[in-house]
Amino acid sequence: MADLGLKAGDKVLLVWTQPSSPTALKEFAESVGAVVGSQSLVSLENLERLQLSSHAGSSYDWVLSGLLPDSAPIHSSETLAEIARVMKPGGKLVLEEPVTGSEENGIRTAGKLGSALKLAGFMSVTEVKSEALSPEALSALGQLSGFQGNSLSRVRMSASKPNFEVGSSSQLKLSFAKKAPQTDKPALDPSAAKMWTLSAIDMNDDDIDLLDSDELLDAEDLKKPDPASLRASSCGESGTKKKKACKNCTCGLAEELEQESKAVQKVSQPKSACGSCYLGDAFRCASCPYLGMPAFKPGEKVVLANTQVADT
Repeated sequence: MADLGLKAGDKVLLVWTQPSSPTALKEFAESVGAVVGSQSLVSLENLERLQLSSHAGSSYDWVLSGLLPDSAPIHSSETLAEIARVMKPGGKLVLEEPVTGSEENGIRTAGKLGSALKLAGFMSVTEVKSEALSPEALSALGQLSGFQGNSLSRVRMSASKPNFEVGSSSQLKLSFAKKAPQTDKPALDPSAAKMWTLSAIDMNDDDIDLLDSDELLDAEDLKKPDPASLRASSCGESGTKKKKACKNCTCGLAEELEQESKAVQKVSQPKSACGSCYLGDAFRCASCPYLGMPAFKPGEKVVLANTQVADT
């Protein structure tokens, strides 16, 4: 029992099944009781009646199932779930079960057994050892499941229950309140603050050298920059295409192009001497360039459609 990790004071449940002999079962229970310190800490239960028992939940530190060499128990999913129920959080499980290389006749593989333990809620599932079945166990398994073959082996698996109960909950400490802005200013070094402080008395102190801001500028800094030098190198340059200002232009090209457009539009329009040409022929003189054209708005360019032009 020393290799299992039992210690004094642990409460142990021994799960057995047919055809375990009463003598072997008694000796096994006495050896476990000697390790934990008292026979009253050891309970026995038949595997087929485990789900019908009245064991309290979370009451055992250890559950040892099918460890007698002359037995070959098959642990169903319901049995594993019941074992997890009666174990304390953090409790240990050690079981032995016959496995085969390929699942058949209800006999699982070692991998399938490990998966069943995990689905029952166990963690840290480990295969401890694997050995051949005894003749008594092989005969009992053949009578129970009808399995025939020599591919069986006996595997020991260990697992543990998590340190919490199934369905347990815990309150999370979350704070959604807005944090107040930190108003405390960092402490200033007195010597640094004094270095950057200038008073009226210091202005009259001959020992303090003050720089004239105009002395920091040379002749080149005082020259007015050429507007062309402020323009980006690629601004408005598009090869043979028409110059176009950039979006959100700040170099003045947009205003320049707008003025050029207005100037071209103004030159293309005929000049009016009286200023009343846009009112219509009734207000136009004999030499008016708009004579015969419809009235239009001031500054608007008049364009006649081809359908309105007739041969004379």
